Amino acid sequence: MKVRIFTDGACSENPGPGGWAVAFNTASGCHTFSGNEIMTTNNRMELKAVIEAFKKILAKVRPERSNEFEIYSDSAYVVNTINNHWIEAWQKNNWQTTKREDVKNRDLWEEFSLLRRETRSRGICVTIYKIKGHNGNTFNELVDKLAREESMKAKERKGGATDGSDD
Repeated sequence: MKVRIFTDGACSENPGPGGWAVAFNTASGCHTFSGNEIMTTNNRMELKAVIEAFKKILAKVRPERSNEFEIYSDSAYVVNTINNHWIEAWQKNNWQTTKREDVKNRDLWEEFSLLRRETRSRGICVTIYKIKGHNGNTFNELVDKLAREESMKAKERKGGATDGSDD
């Protein structure tokens, strides 16, 4: 049985406070986890959600269980970079785009690349699919909601950390 995973990222300002969320849809139910950052971008949060899904896959996979996973993301940026092999081209070009510009979010793309390599070396199959956002898919709507909530938590933390008041 394949495990279906839904990911999403959100940013209340871009750049600004952001959040990410992941939902694992398994035979035992839906398991979610999420996080946030005070200063980030929407694209970083979309990618961070996929990275966190890969980390969880690597932490949880057992030989006797399914080693096939489907990740669904509504981010064309993330899905196209992976499925159109842009990331491999960037790596070959020393993390430069075809326009000879530095790749944005290189730190996260390098982390993703290492995690993907590790999953492959363990015989874990992860396929990434584009899903249309805000189209009524229960799990996509769930991670969207969680990512937005995390973004608001980060916004509250940012306000508390930077308001400078003594009360």
